[in-house]
Amino acid sequence: MNFPRWKEILIACVCAFGVLFALPNFLPQSFLNKLPDWAPNKKVSLGLDLRGGAHLLLEVDLDSVKNDYLNQILDMARSVLRKESIQYASNFPRTVAKDQNKVEFDLKDTAKVGKAKASLTSIDSDFKVEIVGAHVTMTPTEEAIQKRKFDAVERSIEIVRKRVDETGTREANIQRQGNDRILLQIPGLQDPSHVKELLGRTAKMTFRLVDEKAPEITDRKNTVAPIGSIYLESSESGKFIAVKKQVLVGGETLVDAGLGYDEYNRPEVSFKFNKIGAKKFGDATKENVGKRFAIVLDNEIISAPVIQTPITGGSGRITGDFSVERARDLALLLRAGALPAPLSVIEEKTVGPDLGADSIRSGIVATLLSGLFVLVFMYLWYSSFGLIANIAVIVNLILLIAGLSCLQATLTLPGIAGIALTVGMAVDANVLINERIKEYLRKGEKWIKAVEAGYDLALSSIVDTNLNTIIGMMCLYQFGTGPVKGFAITTILGTVISFFTSTTLTRYIVSTLMRLKYPVSIPM
Repeated sequence: MNFPRWKEILIACVCAFGVLFALPNFLPQSFLNKLPDWAPNKKVSLGLDLRGGAHLLLEVDLDSVKNDYLNQILDMARSVLRKESIQYASNFPRTVAKDQNKVEFDLKDTAKVGKAKASLTSIDSDFKVEIVGAHVTMTPTEEAIQKRKFDAVERSIEIVRKRVDETGTREANIQRQGNDRILLQIPGLQDPSHVKELLGRTAKMTFRLVDEKAPEITDRKNTVAPIGSIYLESSESGKFIAVKKQVLVGGETLVDAGLGYDEYNRPEVSFKFNKIGAKKFGDATKENVGKRFAIVLDNEIISAPVIQTPITGGSGRITGDFSVERARDLALLLRAGALPAPLSVIEEKTVGPDLGADSIRSGIVATLLSGLFVLVFMYLWYSSFGLIANIAVIVNLILLIAGLSCLQATLTLPGIAGIALTVGMAVDANVLINERIKEYLRKGEKWIKAVEAGYDLALSSIVDTNLNTIIGMMCLYQFGTGPVKGFAITTILGTVISFFTSTTLTRYIVSTLMRLKYPVSIPM
């Protein structure tokens, strides 16, 4: 029952931490905004079911991921064969159909089959190259396809997070669901149309040369672009312009983009490359002075200016018939990066703030009533020791709110249920301790020995119970989604805190009262 000084200081610091970090949740935001940066000012984030907002379920087009991968191999195969002076048949495919899982073409010279196989095999170790006669088949391994699909979803999640954060929303809940879906919940957002528009754009930006030999057309249905080129629509003129398929500079080398204004105060988008992109952009403009340079975004030409002088500074600007909002959105998309695959919204729900307020009110009332009944029962049944247990429950709630605030965890309605559950579990540990104390007092033991034995003997049962709860909640967190994770987080955090309050804090309070000769009692 003796507590060293360092342990007393530690207990006091933990309790002070709880009060300090839980307090912002009960203060107005106007007051918190006036606090210095170092002061605790974080509040518990409320989930969609408590605050209201938008719920979007997005699907990643994984077929396009596979298709892009095959087309990349296709272009690299064409380049390698040309470099090695190996001729291929004129029916060399220009694109790969979605239902295909391989790249196929014919060689003209069967005498170079061995050289062709060696060159094509060196392109990608994940591709199996087979040549029968003059027919070449390049097939990717299933592991390579699945890895690229998995990575595409992970990258999509990060880019969705960046795009949503750029709009000023910092409390969005973004989770992966299944193999190809992303759950996006934005508390407080009642009109998700703008967010849907931002997420619906792949924002893949490339810089290519305009094919000056091909005429501009108004309808590309009956027109075939020259070999090595493709017709894309221009947002400036509405016509279709032929551009080279070869990408001179890719948008992945962009490091910044922002809204600006030209000399006539018209909105424009300024951009900046990293060192690699700056060198590529500088070389491309230096070698093609006097030619048109197409800026392509999501297979649409947004600008096709003539290169007047080499641009070697690593930065540039996009001008056009932009509104301020469109220029700002374009800059946002370029900063966040391109999606590896198109996203589509397959489910959309909006939760009103009134429903969220009702959920908060009901959850708070239920938690307060359950806590009140527990406090009254503990005091009536265990007298002084019940009052000490009640103090531990209150400290438990304060520490739990502080922990959720620091972790910026999202509190949902099931999370409130988890809080109510931890209150009961905290009391359960004190019930075990108090019953052990009563057993020893019935045997005629002295108060000091009975209290010490009660805490020591109940400890193993409390540890077993808490460990089982934490293991179960960890499984829920690992395999659950959305509100289930919120329930698991609050329960795990509450269980850890209740172990501290029930076995350490109450023991310290009891020992302090006994040292001060304060009368403590427990009904027999």
